[in-house]
Amino acid sequence: MKAIYSLILVLALVVIATLGAGAAKMQTIFAYCVPGTAFVIFVVGFVCKIISWAKRPVPFRIPTTGGQQQSLDWITQNKWDNPSTGPQTAMRMLLEVLTFRSLFRNTKVVLKHDGGKNPVVAYVSNKWLWLFAILFHYSFLIIVLRHMRLFLQPVPQVILGIEFVDGILQIYAPVLYQSDLLILAGAGFLLARRLFDARLRYISLVNDYFPLILILAIALSGMYMRYIAKVDVMAIKDVVMVLSTGFFTRTYIVPTGIDVSFFVHVFLVSTLLVYFPFSKLMHLGGIFLSPTRNLPNDTRMHHHENPWNNPAIKPHSYEAYEDEFRAPMFEAGLPLEKNPEEAA
Repeated sequence: MKAIYSLILVLALVVIATLGAGAAKMQTIFAYCVPGTAFVIFVVGFVCKIISWAKRPVPFRIPTTGGQQQSLDWITQNKWDNPSTGPQTAMRMLLEVLTFRSLFRNTKVVLKHDGGKNPVVAYVSNKWLWLFAILFHYSFLIIVLRHMRLFLQPVPQVILGIEFVDGILQIYAPVLYQSDLLILAGAGFLLARRLFDARLRYISLVNDYFPLILILAIALSGMYMRYIAKVDVMAIKDVVMVLSTGFFTRTYIVPTGIDVSFFVHVFLVSTLLVYFPFSKLMHLGGIFLSPTRNLPNDTRMHHHENPWNNPAIKPHSYEAYEDEFRAPMFEAGLPLEKNPEEAA
């Protein structure tokens, strides 16, 4: 039902944009006001969230580790999965952001049989999630970069190069981009995983389904514009250029002759921009501020004090604790560093 609620909400957004830009003839609002407001909310919300996270103190070193910590000289340290210096931590962050290293190392628990009837708990590789997550995120990045050609004049060569490589197979007319298919495959797998995995479905909420269905709707509406409706790209670029410069020039043109699918696509993208800073999608910026990732594991080399410690509260060592409760601990049979007669 949670997935159905999310689907209904996305369909409602499509209907609103279709009726608003189509029947109600509010193309100017859906072309300029809605995306402009959404962009401001996205930027302000994103920056405020990052500043809020950056202000929060980190009382302890809590990096998650996946290998041997730095120890004796003859013990080999896993520098990427258990860094102890700043450069090693930077490399770990780079691998995490660019290759999803922790997700690549992910395993899942299954029950296997040892030849008899007794089930055996086993840990097996789970690379499919990593593969489709990589496909989804990199396809999303390429699509965003490709769309920058609508905002820039002249178009930088690097964006033209990305567009050329993305459509190098020269399939269909207009050219079919590989990133369009890959983002559908990636987002579709992530959605299907939540729908068909009973354990994951049990803990999934509406805010887990909604962004996936919304991104799929954005991709499908964009593909419909390009391959079926075949909208006038130059007319769209004129609208986008006015949108990006209209705040300063205060000159707007009424979009005419553009298929309503363009306004549906823009409205869905605007919804994603508004939703982004208040959702789990903020892991885009949060990964860089996560203390489980961006701190070296150097607790053996340095002593870290909790900045929240009240100086009026003196530390209570175990030796002092044992001195205070030695007699009742001895009577209870608890192990002691010093027996009562030794302490006397």
